[in-house]
Amino acid sequence: MKKIMAANWKMYKTADEARQTAMALTTLVGAVPADREVLIFPPFTALHAVAGALRPALGFSMGAQDVYPADEGAYTGEVSPGMLSDVGCRWVLTGHSERRHVLGENDDFVGRKTTFSLAAGLNVCLCIGEKLEEREAGMLAAVIERQLDKGLKDVPGDIAPESLAIAYEPVWAIGTGKVARPEDIVEAHALVRAKLVALLPSAGERIPILYGGSVKPENAAEIVHLDNVNGVLVGGASLQAESFSRIVLA
Repeated sequence: MKKIMAANWKMYKTADEARQTAMALTTLVGAVPADREVLIFPPFTALHAVAGALRPALGFSMGAQDVYPADEGAYTGEVSPGMLSDVGCRWVLTGHSERRHVLGENDDFVGRKTTFSLAAGLNVCLCIGEKLEEREAGMLAAVIERQLDKGLKDVPGDIAPESLAIAYEPVWAIGTGKVARPEDIVEAHALVRAKLVALLPSAGERIPILYGGSVKPENAAEIVHLDNVNGVLVGGASLQAESFSRIVLA
């Protein structure tokens, strides 16, 4: 399967800054290698600008950082899957740790977003991961199983594997400069793979699993070549076209 190299720009960049970064990235990378796909997740206000700057024919795709599980309605401040598709999004993130632990989204709500977005025709990158206290308490497997059970509860068993990705992001490694050891990543991704196969037997072996958490140009190559690592979800190091281009080509 292709390696997915994804950039989450979080709440950074005006529309013009995002457009310039996307243009610089396409110039530095050129045609994305055939074994890779590049995803950019800009803030909502920059989606239109980035859509005009990316070049899908060269292997670049755009996604949104969040979504609401309804076609329309009185949900002030929210954005529907149809609105995202209309502006050029092919992907959406659900369950990012900052939405879970800063903004209070629970596992059931993440599952609703995941299922609704898939049914609406968007590809979904479902984010999972444990907090430091959970890892230290030996709860890694329990957290992964719970978040996947809830996040994929109503996903059909015959789902196309290319429409779904799982991003394992240990919460203690996001934006902290700390990176899980290779053996930690391999252990966690093996747990994710086993659970995917159990939940979605026909697709579980082929659903990509990304690693996220302080990925940098210096460690990207080692990470993407570990067992069951099918790409990366990058935060801070994706904000500059030069550093993210090095990760894409790692």
